[in-house]
Amino acid sequence: MKANYPKGEKLKSKKIIDLLFEEGRSVKGYPLRLIYVATPLEEEGITMQTSVSVSKRQHKLAVTRNRIKRLMREAYRLEKHRIDTKGTTFASLILYTSRDELSQEEVRKAMVKLLKRFNDAISSS
Repeated sequence: MKANYPKGEKLKSKKIIDLLFEEGRSVKGYPLRLIYVATPLEEEGITMQTSVSVSKRQHKLAVTRNRIKRLMREAYRLEKHRIDTKGTTFASLILYTSRDELSQEEVRKAMVKLLKRFNDAISSS
């Protein structure tokens, strides 16, 4: 499987993002939190659309927020092969909850833990 993050897998719809905050369920894996909701997606062959977010309140400088988002997207790109949606399509938002800046390796470990918890959550429901 190719480790890429194409445009079709990026969540950009304001309606779906609002739906995530209204009806979404979440799993946590410090310092990350994943909010997800099962939804039909317009793209063919895409099982999950994802977006990342870092709080402006926690990280004042745009440079810091952008770096953390870049690390999160890279960790997701490398570890998304672990996701098993069992044919259901999902929209998700990954939030960074820590006040500290973590290294790439720490973010990647947290992403692995988060995706395992996501798989457990969707398999149990």
